[in-house]
Amino acid sequence: MSRVTARRRTVRISPAGNTERPDTLAVEEPLELRVDGRSLTVTMRTPGSDIDLAHGFLLSENIIGSREDIVSARYCAGTDADGQNTYNVLDIQLRTPTPILGRNFLTTSACGLCGKTALDEVRTRTRFPIPAEGPLVDAEILASLPDLLRSRQSVFDATGGLHAAGLFAADGSVLAVREDVGRHNAVDKVIGWALRESRIPAHDLVLVVSGRASFELVQKAVMAGIPILGAVSAPSSLAVDLAVESGLTLAGFVRGETMNVYCAAHRLKIR
Repeated sequence: MSRVTARRRTVRISPAGNTERPDTLAVEEPLELRVDGRSLTVTMRTPGSDIDLAHGFLLSENIIGSREDIVSARYCAGTDADGQNTYNVLDIQLRTPTPILGRNFLTTSACGLCGKTALDEVRTRTRFPIPAEGPLVDAEILASLPDLLRSRQSVFDATGGLHAAGLFAADGSVLAVREDVGRHNAVDKVIGWALRESRIPAHDLVLVVSGRASFELVQKAVMAGIPILGAVSAPSSLAVDLAVESGLTLAGFVRGETMNVYCAAHRLKIR
């Protein structure tokens, strides 16, 4: 498989002087997703968990609803300048052919969709509406999850250049953590893991992300039926609007012992 880190030369400039040394960087490579042999999309990602990424992306786009909808996922042959397989083309065979080529995927910034249109699109497409109740999660447990997520970011420790997403049980148990140069890819990877483990709809799980909560990340949580999303940084206004529309518990600035809960705080047990 492709490497997730690479070494590059750098000049370190500091008050103590300039030194030349190698630096460890996160690998960023394109992944082309094909469906039944035809190109669907290309995303820039960190190699690893590509099959989870494909499952999560297809679920988020409402192309599949269960792991049984995919018959196979195979890498296509491709080599780099050294003759090594790049593993950068993944072909997905669906159980039931779907006319998806040429469709416009719902995206976020600069997609040209107004807020109302975007909200309506997600609400009408999700197969797994979020239940009005449960799970009930201790606010102290939710506050502890970003640090727990951070402790599982092994590639970030080496590079300082990756986002992360994690799925947790209501008691704070770690179920899956994935890293990627793209925050949306990291979320697709953990959702894809849940789909392949038959944990979708994820009505009993908590999603935590290492950065901000964009509309796109809330969209992915809603499409997977995840009821609670915690983010280390801020949400966008449209992310909050979608969370309110969908009944998702959205917490931002989850750091230390504090957080801002923007909607559906009834799922958090506050002591």
